[in-house]
Amino acid sequence: MTAAEIERAVEAAGLKPLKPGAADLFVQYVELLLRWNARLNLTAIREPSMIVQRHLVECIQCAQALPAAESLLDFGSGAGLPGIPIAIVRPEIAVTLGESQGRKAGFLREVVRVLGLNAQVFTGRIEKMAAGQTFDVLTLRAVDRMHEAVQMATARIRAGGLLVLFATVATENGLKDTVPSLTWEAPIPLFGMETGVLLFGRKECFT
Repeated sequence: MTAAEIERAVEAAGLKPLKPGAADLFVQYVELLLRWNARLNLTAIREPSMIVQRHLVECIQCAQALPAAESLLDFGSGAGLPGIPIAIVRPEIAVTLGESQGRKAGFLREVVRVLGLNAQVFTGRIEKMAAGQTFDVLTLRAVDRMHEAVQMATARIRAGGLLVLFATVATENGLKDTVPSLTWEAPIPLFGMETGVLLFGRKECFT
């Protein structure tokens, strides 16, 4: 896997070109992911080109679609998706990678250290965060018990902030109904996913 191959995949998806140096960081990330994957089973996909196609491209698409923000929580980060790609593509956003499993959190800390990202790792369940701690954006992708996670997530989004969900056409309405208090934007089709969509729900500002 080379930086040029990643840049070609981004171009093929119709996304904006990566900033200088970003593709090199993605190469390092994939190498670390594969090295740790043998011990932690971070992803079932073990072919570098497929990791780019199945994981990185849609996370890069998400990163580029985000509005201006200062802080972001990747809830149930796991292998760091989409949090790590967002930290690479949008270095101005302070990313928190929330992961309750200690060994996976160790992997995330190593990625942050090696790549020098503007990110930190929170090891523990989201409800154990400091009371009142909120974020401009909260992302959820491929987490267990998604509907429950969505309900817990809304408490960690500041007023006017965004909840970003990786979903499918089949699950879209059910997830939206879980938090009807959010104002939902039109779904964004995910590149390479026949039924995949990005859902952006904005938390109301109360005055």
